[in-house]
Amino acid sequence: VHLQESGGGLVRAGGSLRLSCAASGDTISFSAMGWYRQAPGKQRELVATISASGITHYSASVEGRFTVSRDNAENTAYLQLNSLTPEDTAVYYCALRPPWSDSWGSWGQGTQVTVSS
Repeated sequence: VHLQESGGGLVRAGGSLRLSCAASGDTISFSAMGWYRQAPGKQRELVATISASGITHYSASVEGRFTVSRDNAENTAYLQLNSLTPEDTAVYYCALRPPWSDSWGSWGQGTQVTVSS
């Protein structure tokens, strides 16, 4: 499966962005989707996940501000980012975990989110 993120950009603190992760090559319907981010000089961290059945989980740092969703008909996952702060500045990656695997098997190339103060 090929994953392609889009929707990143430069936004002021308090603003919002909506990231998209379009999949091609296979359906995402039966797979979990995840969003990670990596800030300069920091390790990649898990931000949010959504299971094939729609169950969501968030890291404590984004809970209540970010919303992960999926549209299986469009073969796309989304991450809505609200109330952004400069600490949210990072490259955001989407990932796919097939139902037969415990690991994230496919990754996108990432999209840059920059939040100015």
